[in-house]
Amino acid sequence: MTDIFVISAISDTVDDVPRESHLVFADDVGRFYVRQYGLPPMAGRLLGYLFVCEPPQQTIDELSEALRASRSAITGAVKLLESCKMVRRTRAVGERVDRVSLDPADQQPQHFDSAVHKEHAALFREGLALLTDAPVQRRAPLEEMAALAEFLAERLPRLLDEWHVHRDELRASGKLPV
Repeated sequence: MTDIFVISAISDTVDDVPRESHLVFADDVGRFYVRQYGLPPMAGRLLGYLFVCEPPQQTIDELSEALRASRSAITGAVKLLESCKMVRRTRAVGERVDRVSLDPADQQPQHFDSAVHKEHAALFREGLALLTDAPVQRRAPLEEMAALAEFLAERLPRLLDEWHVHRDELRASGKLPV
């Protein structure tokens, strides 16, 4: 009986190592998305976990157990990430539960739409119109932000084209999966 217990304890320890490392990664991704994008911590953790979990499609219950979080916290994070098109829910025929996974559309570059930056520039130019008689120092932040938005609107479409060429080269060389 003692030998069985020892083997079981070793097996549990070995099985927990990848899970713990996955949770550490999920926490690291979560902190990054909180800091950089203002996502709630659970949404960032969920996103990080979905990058490394096996299988890549998980139920709410599986995610709740793995991330040691309530079902409601996971459900809220899924809804938020769905609205950002970062995750998706699917349901196989005959199943009664949704499975959550990364959204393949999220694997594509985001925020390269020049129209968004053009709109951003127009907003800053509108603000500048309100400050036509203001000193240069007062106008400077809006001038710089408008210039940046216009620069991005011009350059990002070309950068996206460059990325597609580079990605295709990486795929052709076998450095990225097809």
